[in-house]
Amino acid sequence: MSDAESPKPQEPNVEISPKLNAASAPQRVEVVVDNTSSDNAVNITGELAIFVLRVLVSVMMVHHGLEKFQDPQGFSEFVVGKYFGFLPGDPIIWTFAAAATQLVCPIGLAIGFFARLSALGLLSTMLFAIPFHLLDTGLEGFPLAVVEGHNYAFELSAVYAAIFFYFLCAGPGRLSAARKTNKITYYPQKKGATR
Repeated sequence: MSDAESPKPQEPNVEISPKLNAASAPQRVEVVVDNTSSDNAVNITGELAIFVLRVLVSVMMVHHGLEKFQDPQGFSEFVVGKYFGFLPGDPIIWTFAAAATQLVCPIGLAIGFFARLSALGLLSTMLFAIPFHLLDTGLEGFPLAVVEGHNYAFELSAVYAAIFFYFLCAGPGRLSAARKTNKITYYPQKKGATR
């Protein structure tokens, strides 16, 4: 037998797992989650739907910020001052903060860059808009009443809030500037620790 034909000893199949040092600070562990579909394909229809929703809701939100910049005194007096007098500082500051949020955050959400942070900012404005409408007009017979204006006053704010909450939790999807990854990072607890 020549050297080319001689069998080479095989290395034992040993699985090495990382050792966690319980005495030190928590260590970062990354787990890659496999795609559960059999063909490892991306659901492009679902991703396109998320993209369209993200861009459409962002475009629709911009005019709310523009309205506040157009008449900041009116919004400050009749909305912030009247319904949210408990907020510290001058109502005009809160008006400009809401207007800037409704102009800047839709850009981040639409392109998918800092999308979760943008969704949080927009959600925060809706969490003030919903109580404003409820305090101003009440429930209007929600959920079964047919109202004169065809929509409950708080309806649009509630739908926006639900959409922004989705993007805050789920992220912008794969069709975005900051593409969603399949990595989950968690910090293991020490033995015997309870939540």
